[in-house]
Amino acid sequence: MFTNPQINLYTADPSHLADFYRGLGFSETFRTPRDSDPIHIELALDGFVIGIAATASAPSHHGLQPSGEGRWIEIVLWADDTDGAYAALLAGGAPGLSPPHDWLDGRSRVAWVADPDGNPLQLVEKRRQG
Repeated sequence: MFTNPQINLYTADPSHLADFYRGLGFSETFRTPRDSDPIHIELALDGFVIGIAATASAPSHHGLQPSGEGRWIEIVLWADDTDGAYAALLAGGAPGLSPPHDWLDGRSRVAWVADPDGNPLQLVEKRRQG
């Protein structure tokens, strides 16, 4: 049901953190928006992907509050059907954190649930354009 897991790190300064990982040999594979301060950057190294997300954008874009004690890290699970995966996980007892919604002008469909320890899992579906 899922493919290509990755980890997202939340930060106040995505560009600065991305520079650090570039220095370790990671290559940028995605950035949004492209023409201003990014709210999300993805970098890859040997098939491992780290997403770097702006903490400030999480409440307005997804209704999430990545704050509190410790570090906020989420596991990303790519899905063929975000809505179906979200419904199946809720039916299995996973708490919902943010219901399925379109993102990036409808290019992605995203949702969040929590694992048994409360760690967030992002479910994301890449939508075909046109």
